[in-house]
Amino acid sequence: PLAPAPRLHQRLLNPRPGKLPLESIQVVLEELRKNGNLEWLDKNKTSFLIMWKRPEEWGKLIYQWVSRNGLTNSVFTLYELASGDDTENEEFHGLDEAVLLRALQALQQEHKAEIITLDDGRGVKFF
Repeated sequence: PLAPAPRLHQRLLNPRPGKLPLESIQVVLEELRKNGNLEWLDKNKTSFLIMWKRPEEWGKLIYQWVSRNGLTNSVFTLYELASGDDTENEEFHGLDEAVLLRALQALQQEHKAEIITLDDGRGVKFF
């Protein structure tokens, strides 16, 4: 079968210039969710967090840094991990705290870390 002409094809996918149909947006968001790159922040699915890497991928990068530097059995604040001088050359440096927590939760499920409460906030101990 012949493919639709580019203009007709564009109109079929995008009936109004500059507007993506809601169904198309929902399909994209659902695919991102299935792949672990999107997390809904409310029950009505009106607010979401899109992550460049899945939390498990960020956790793996963080744990590789910990292992490479002999830092197992060490405790870090979330600030030290995301913003400290020791991590400034790491890909996870500057990571949003919400995403950092999800990465650490993934490591906690693998028994490689434990999220702890410190006097000045939250921290993590690596195993």
